[in-house]
Amino acid sequence: MVITRDNNKIIIQAVSSINMDAVQRLIDYINVLEITANNQGTEEQAAALADEIDRNWWAENKKRFLK
Repeated sequence: MVITRDNNKIIIQAVSSINMDAVQRLIDYINVLEITANNQGTEEQAAALADEIDRNWWAENKKRFLK
């Protein structure tokens, strides 16, 4: 395995026999790190956004649960 840095990118090279499911899990984890590194929101903003999403979801789906 070879890891190099090119400007603002990190390049990982591995043999093709590596388990692709493991590679995908690693990439998913790196994506989470990348997203959270750019997060500038507060805990309160995150909670407010979650509440709004919950309200919108319930408004769109409550008829499926209440008959």
